[in-house]
Amino acid sequence: MAMTMTGEVTLPADRPRVWAMLNDPVVLKASIPGCQSLEKTSDTSFAAVVKVKIGPVGASFKGKVQLSDIDPPNGYTIGGEGEGGIAGFANGGAKVQLADAPGGTLLKYDVQANVGGKIAQLGSRLIDGVAKKLADQFFANLANAANAPDASSLEAGSA
Repeated sequence: MAMTMTGEVTLPADRPRVWAMLNDPVVLKASIPGCQSLEKTSDTSFAAVVKVKIGPVGASFKGKVQLSDIDPPNGYTIGGEGEGGIAGFANGGAKVQLADAPGGTLLKYDVQANVGGKIAQLGSRLIDGVAKKLADQFFANLANAANAPDASSLEAGSA
């Protein structure tokens, strides 16, 4: 089942700081809802384990994330795939763009994803709702990190 999601959020930090946060595994792990682990495997890739619950189906997804079209500090493209065992799979990508904005940095995103397996059987309304909630939570966590005096202090953070 394919899904798309677009949006934008203003983060309370300058563009270089937001760019650094979007490339910092400690900040990302603390910001991604349900993230159990996030390890940088190269300058442009990460390995992650994320635990999510969509309706009655809960699963731990093990996946890989690859960054491309990297244009510091303006944006990049994220591609990824995750396997959740019998719960199913997810793959897709997101185009992330940063721009200066009053009071901080405007982050725009355009996500395209596919899900399959048990999760896809739950229906697009439920999946879209959970995806929106997780995105909102991620950006709220990222905004909190932007307000923190030292973003790396989030290691024990609120994931």
